[in-house]
Amino acid sequence: MSIIWSPKLDSGAQAWLDTAAALTKDTFEPLAEELDREQRYPWESIDVLVKSGLAGVFIPKEHGGQGAPLSATIAVVEEVASGCASTAAILCACQLGAFPVLLGGTKQQKDKYLGEMANGTGTSFALSERSTGSDAAAITTTAVRENDGWRIKGEKYWIGNGGASRYYVVFAKTDPAAGGRGISAFMVDKEANGVEIDELNDKMGIRGTQTSNLKLDTWVPQDAMVGEKGRALRLALKTLNVGRIMVSAQSTGLALAAYRTAAERAVEREAFGKAIIDNQGIGFKLADVATELSAARMMLYEAARAYDAGEDVQVLGAMAKLYTSEVAHKAADAAMQIWGGFGYCKPNLAERLYRDQRILEIYEGTSEIQRLVLARSIKNAVEAAGKDQAA
Repeated sequence: MSIIWSPKLDSGAQAWLDTAAALTKDTFEPLAEELDREQRYPWESIDVLVKSGLAGVFIPKEHGGQGAPLSATIAVVEEVASGCASTAAILCACQLGAFPVLLGGTKQQKDKYLGEMANGTGTSFALSERSTGSDAAAITTTAVRENDGWRIKGEKYWIGNGGASRYYVVFAKTDPAAGGRGISAFMVDKEANGVEIDELNDKMGIRGTQTSNLKLDTWVPQDAMVGEKGRALRLALKTLNVGRIMVSAQSTGLALAAYRTAAERAVEREAFGKAIIDNQGIGFKLADVATELSAARMMLYEAARAYDAGEDVQVLGAMAKLYTSEVAHKAADAAMQIWGGFGYCKPNLAERLYRDQRILEIYEGTSEIQRLVLARSIKNAVEAAGKDQAA
C-alpha cells in the first residue's frame, strides 16, 4: 500500500529486503498461525534464515556473516515481522546475543561465536532475572574467582531464544559492593556442567519463540570474560541501544500487517449500504494509523542511519522504540476493532497481531524506561545549556 511512507534504500539494502520479502511470503508468513497455535519453535525457518544469509546479515564478513549495515538489517526485520512476528523476534534475539561480542569481544571470541551464529548456532543475551528487569544493576547472579577462572552462580530469566541457543552472554557481579560498576559478562555454553534450563515460558504472544530461564552453578575459564572486568553494564546498555532499534523494526513491521488487514477489511465490509471505511469513525481511525505509522518508519530509519554513521543513538533509539511500539499498539487495536467479532476469534490475523504486539512495549526496555531515559537526557541538556550560558 503506497499510502504508507517507505524509505529509499540503496541497492545492497534493497537486495536484502527483496530476499526477506520472498522468504516471508513463501515460508515465514504461511507458518505463522501454526507456530502460534502449537507454540513451536520454527527450526525449519532457522534453516532458511541460515541458507539465505539472513541469520548473519548483521555479522561482519570477516566473522562469517554478510556485513550488512543496520539500515539494511532493520529492513529485513521489518519485512519478516510483517509476516511472522515470532520469526522476526528470533532474528532480533540473535542480534541481542551477538552485539556484546561484537562490541566487547576478543578476536578469538568473535571468530568463534559470531561465525557459529552465522551458521545457525544461537547466542542469547542473559541479563534479566526474576526480580530484576529494568533495574539491571540489581542483579544477584555472582561470578567468584576459582582457580584460573570463575564460578558463576545464579539464575537468569526472560531469555530470548532460551533453550534454542547454544551459548549465553551471562552478566554477573564480580564485585557486588560496586553495584553497577561491579558487573562482568561471560560466555557460557549450555552443554557445560552446572548449566540448566528447566522452564519455558507460556507466553501470550510471539508463541513461535522460546523464552526461558537459565540456572547456573558452573565454572568458566578466564578467556570466557567478554570485555573488561566490571564494565559489562555499560556493554549491556550499548547493546540495548541497538536492540531498541531492532525492536522498533519489529514494531513497524507488525503495525504494517495490522494496518493492511484493517484497511482491506474496512474496504470490503459493508454496513448500512456502504463500505465501512466511508464512515468517519472507521476512515479517520485508519487515517490516523497511516499517518503515525509513516512517522514511526521515518524515525526508525533515521535511527538506523545515525547508528551506521557512528552517531550516539541513545536518545533517538529510545524515542524510536517508545514511539514505534505504541504506534504498533494503536494499529493492532484498530485492526481488532475494525474486524469486530471476527477479529476477537481464532484464527484471525488481527487477533494474533493484538497478542504479538504487546511485548513490544515491554522487552528491551519498557515504555516507562524509555521515557525515563528521555527525561534524564532532557534534564542533562538543559543543565548543559545553562552552564554554557553562564560561561
